Amino acid sequence: MRINADFKQKVIKKPENTSWIPSPAKGVDRIMLDRVGEEVARATTIVRFAEGKYFPEHQHDGGEEFFVLEGVFSDQYGDFPAGTYVRNPIGTSHSPHTVEGCTIFVKLWQFEKEDNKQFSINSNSAHWTAGEIPTQKILPLHQYKNEVVQIEKWEKGSAIKRVAPLGGLEILVIRGSLESEGEQYPKRTWLRYPEGEALDFTTSEGCEFFCKSGHLLNLDTEFDSPSKV
Repeated sequence: MRINADFKQKVIKKPENTSWIPSPAKGVDRIMLDRVGEEVARATTIVRFAEGKYFPEHQHDGGEEFFVLEGVFSDQYGDFPAGTYVRNPIGTSHSPHTVEGCTIFVKLWQFEKEDNKQFSINSNSAHWTAGEIPTQKILPLHQYKNEVVQIEKWEKGSAIKRVAPLGGLEILVIRGSLESEGEQYPKRTWLRYPEGEALDFTTSEGCEFFCKSGHLLNLDTEFDSPSKV
């Protein structure tokens, strides 16, 4: 399966242009944003878990990172409420569950082998830093080689301009909305840009978005272990 698998192409997926697809696991639905592979896949996905879902322990052979959008995601390491970012590197394992149900934005098989720090950050209680522009705040989440992961908050009326760096850039709108050339990109819009693509947004109501850059390199990966979502 190949979904938005040409990483040299810009992709924009607004909520109204996506649909929930049942996964092989009952009570788990997903929106596939990009994917290379079947159930064994390099994948970027929004996953929705019904309440009371429990899963057997499994290992992350390709690594897993996710951001909790709604509800509470739990495993033996803790309870991760909405607003939490989690990294589970290659070789780690866990036994996930959710009592009340949850929705997460998850990326699989996108780790460097040497990038082996396992951690979580709750953006609700973390320390945000001032951005280069007065109307911007940044919460750094992770950096390794070219890869940079952060959450950005922008005040209403801000202009957001940049050029996608080496390795490209992607955004998931968490709160508020972005506007560009007459188009509005509301909460849950996903945007992916190849290297050199210019971004030119405004935000009339303010916004918060997850931003990851520098990671769309060396994407030919052989998959030899099942993806869980």
